[in-house]
Amino acid sequence: MSKPTILQATPETMMSPGQESRAKAWGLTSVLVLLYTVNYSDKILLGLVAQPLKDEFGLTSAQIGLTASVFFFAFSAGGFFAGLINKWASLKWSLMALAVIWAACMVPMIVAGSFMVLLVSCFLLGLTEGPSGALIHTAVYSWHPVERRSMPGAFIASSSSLAKIAVAPALAFLIVQFGWQSAFVAMLVVGLGWCVLWHFTWQPGPHGEVRISAVKGSATATTPPPSVPWMSIFRTPTFLGAVAAVVPMYALLTVVLTWLPSYFEVGLGFTRLQAGAMFGFPSMAAMLAMFASTYFSDRFMSRGVSSRIMRGIVPAAGLLVCGLSMAALPYIGTPIVVVAVVSIGYGIGCILAPIMNAAISQICPKHQVAGSLGMFLAVMAIGGIVAPPLTGMIVDQAVSPAVGYAQSFQIFGIVAVVGAILAMILVNPDRDAARVMAQLAPAG
Repeated sequence: MSKPTILQATPETMMSPGQESRAKAWGLTSVLVLLYTVNYSDKILLGLVAQPLKDEFGLTSAQIGLTASVFFFAFSAGGFFAGLINKWASLKWSLMALAVIWAACMVPMIVAGSFMVLLVSCFLLGLTEGPSGALIHTAVYSWHPVERRSMPGAFIASSSSLAKIAVAPALAFLIVQFGWQSAFVAMLVVGLGWCVLWHFTWQPGPHGEVRISAVKGSATATTPPPSVPWMSIFRTPTFLGAVAAVVPMYALLTVVLTWLPSYFEVGLGFTRLQAGAMFGFPSMAAMLAMFASTYFSDRFMSRGVSSRIMRGIVPAAGLLVCGLSMAALPYIGTPIVVVAVVSIGYGIGCILAPIMNAAISQICPKHQVAGSLGMFLAVMAIGGIVAPPLTGMIVDQAVSPAVGYAQSFQIFGIVAVVGAILAMILVNPDRDAARVMAQLAPAG
């Protein structure tokens, strides 16, 4: 007589949705926001050390742009592995491993800084940061129901703003006082410190993937959940419209990360310390816009308002305002007005990211969220591959740095306007979620 099959639930199945502590949900969300802040601080580090590296190693703007492009190329490639990593390892260990590698990537520049070392370090950093966005969102979403994911997404997206507001001035101070190497040392220490915090705090939430193991004697086999073909998710109008919007917005984000301090310093005439401090102005506007928009998005969706409006038209309208603002920069001659237009326009455009990420999580099964977001964020990173080196080439060829930077922002602003219009037409998560879920069938 064969032994009966025993179903064993992992910790992810021990708590039913609705029974979780909201304090714990937001506490763990904060830990993940901290990791994403480390992630973005690593990205802005290149922008902050761009001028010191150019001075020390005799680099051109095009070479700095190439370095950023290498990073974002690797970042895009790494994003495609998010689904596999989520399948092979738990979120606890996969995110810890990635954070340790990020910290290790700081070491080569500390001990043997050069242009080639910078290229290799940025490539490895990008490759391992690529999967992190999808995994971090998956971890956060496991603690929040579908209709209330825009606000947690805003906290994740605000990591970019926190990095620019809080971390960038601190790193700029270290660079001015102790040299550019000190900034890499600081990021090494912070990254390892986060790993310790994560190890003692993380627990999976009740709204994520449910993994059930069937135990027969001494052998354990995982019961695969029902899946849909990946292309049925990637071909939805919502996915395609979100991509059309997020690629130009991410291009603007990477130009801001890589070149905004240089724009403020070399193009507009501010000091290096002032440029580092003002780096946070667009982020302050972004945080206000993201929290306001996602608060109302979650509130109205919980009351039955269509996700086509709250997760399609609203964020696309924000991108439209951003694109028009950037397109106007060449016609503004006053430096402080340029700072204001960049800050407000960029800030309003940033409402796109958390709301579109929530839209993507809405149209696919729970266990395919990491893979879907991994693909989405990897394609998004194409904007980061193209934008920084193109900006560097434009600046090198322009009659002045101020004109070159303004022209670069204008180009990406016009592309953003086109992406916004496409998103308004295509994004409809309610419709596409129903189509995708209708295809669910047992695996095998």
